[in-house]
Parts: sequence; structure tokens; C-alpha cells
Amino acid sequence: MADKIRIGVIGAGGIFRTRHFPGLAAVEDAEVAVICNRSEESGKKIAEEFGLSPEIMTDPHAVIERDDLDAVMIGTWPYKHCEFVIAALNAGKHAFVQARMAMNLQEAKLMYARAEESGLAHQICQPPHGLKGDYFMQRLIGEGYVGDVRNIVVRSMTPASIDPNVALHWRQIGRYSGLNTMAVGMLVEFVHRWWGWTKSVTAVAETYVSERPDGDGTGPADRPDVVNVLARMESGATATYMFSGTAHFAPSERIEIYGTNGTLVYETNPNLDNQCILGAQAGDEALKELDVPADEAREWTVEADFMEMIRTGKPAESTFYQGVKYMEFTEAVFRSVERGETVHLPIVD
Repeated sequence: MADKIRIGVIGAGGIFRTRHFPGLAAVEDAEVAVICNRSEESGKKIAEEFGLSPEIMTDPHAVIERDDLDAVMIGTWPYKHCEFVIAALNAGKHAFVQARMAMNLQEAKLMYARAEESGLAHQICQPPHGLKGDYFMQRLIGEGYVGDVRNIVVRSMTPASIDPNVALHWRQIGRYSGLNTMAVGMLVEFVHRWWGWTKSVTAVAETYVSERPDGDGTGPADRPDVVNVLARMESGATATYMFSGTAHFAPSERIEIYGTNGTLVYETNPNLDNQCILGAQAGDEALKELDVPADEAREWTVEADFMEMIRTGKPAESTFYQGVKYMEFTEAVFRSVERGETVHLPIVD
């Protein structure tokens, strides 16, 4: 490998503008060599915005087949994740893919299997929701702060979908987003990190606005406005999830963990820029904010983490296997809604 890790970016959209390009700029040996968007105009505009001088392309497969690239970073909608990740790995390129991992569990399993066979670096974008206090939460739970966990309650509720005149978003279109809906996979990833895997899922969902403005007409909303899930963890704990786009004045996004010794609550504001941990143990009078120790506070370093994985082989924080597990949860939610029954994990195809 040359002194610089040469990267081809496929799908340089909002997440690259807000996070990935600034993150890559902070990595000395990372070079954005190619930007591939649907149009040359949009690619050039983004390159100029960030003071980059990459080659501008519009054919993703031509990018992947180039001999002068070390890695491909994929920022497209989920409907292209599996295709481009597998193509990149087959071409000998390290692969970074934006969350959510895939359209469904089958695609996620294919991506994971090929990545493991390849021996190449592969990473999913780190979800920001529980990022700051991730290590601190893991330590507190591991040290027995809450004791044996009995209940987990996850709330992610906003009023974003109440207005029927709000335009159809690609995340509501099944052919682009797959089974992914709202923040389901992102928050499940942290629950899995902090308290292990899910054993079973029972879910209900409702779509209150089935058609939304779309260009000159209207289009169907394939993803629901509300999803409620009751799950059992392998540990024996019960987890309750409430996802909604139809809730005025709902509390901040929260992951609440209740155990035999105490309680931990992870709160995140809608902009994901203010995260705090509340805690109390049996005998305390009330929950109080717990300061995240400076040496355990996590920053956004996903781009640097990917570069380090390429250089040294150090595993990523958000692994393809974690992606398989949250895609399995997501698939179980939709199977449960469709069938009106409990779905047991792991799902065997």
C-alpha cells in the first residue's frame, strides 16, 4: 500500500458532508481519490465545498474496478449496500458502508460471509445515538451497577410524520430502504452491545398516513409510522421498544435499563448532540446525572477507525456481525407484524 490510503466514495450525500469528509480530513494518510455520484455536477460541487481534488465519476462499478484504489466508502441508500460491498470485496477493496447495513437479513448475511472470507477491512458506520457514553455504560453494567437486568425500555418518538403533507422520504420507500424503519436498528445495536442478544420478538405496527406527496403526485409510504416491540433477551430480561413518528411532546430518545440493584437511563436529544446518563442504585433518593469520565467519553472517530483497520487489522466497533444481529431483529419485527405472532431468534433461512 502507498503512503496514502486512496479512497473511492460512492454516494457522497448528507452523511459524507456532515461527518465523513470532515472526519477523513483529520486522518493524515487518507486521500479521497474518487467521488462517484449520480451526476458529475453534484460530485464537483461537493469536492469544491470541501477543497478536494478527486476524479469525478458516475459509474460505481467502474470505481470499484479501479486498480489505484485501496478502499471504497459507500454512502448510498440501503438498496445498493449489498451489491456494492460484495463487488468491492471481490475486487480486493476494503469496504465501509453507511448504516443501515442492508435491505434485509439475507443481504446482511451475504455481506458478512463475503467479508469474513475476504480478509479485508470492513466496517459499518457507527450509529451516533449512544456514542458518547458507550464505554462508560458497558463498564457500569459490567461492574454490576444495575445488578441483574430485568427490564429494558427504549423510546424513540417524534412528531415528524404527523403532517400528511410532509413529502415522502426515501426511508419510507421499501425499494430503497428495505425493512429498515426509523431508528430501530441503531438503538437495537446499543442494546445488544450493553446487554446481549435478543431471543424473541413480538411486534405491532401502524401506518396512519399511507400516501404522501411525491414529486408531481403521491406515493405509498411502505414503512410504518409507529412500531411497538416486546422482546425477550437471551439473558432473561424483557425489552420494550416504542418507535413513533406521530408523538407530540414525547420525552427525549431514551434507553432505560432497570435491574435488581439500580437503574441507568441514557438520554439523547433529537439532534444527537447532547447525550447524558442518569443513574441511581437501591437506597438512593432519585436519579442523578453521572458524568462520563474523560478517558471513557467517545468521540466520532469512525473514519479514523476504518483507516486503522486497513493499516493494522484492528476490528471496528460497528462490525458486520453486529449488523447481521440488528438486521435479524428488524426482520423479526416485520415477520411478527405480518404474521401476528412471536418470532424466535436466531432466524434460520
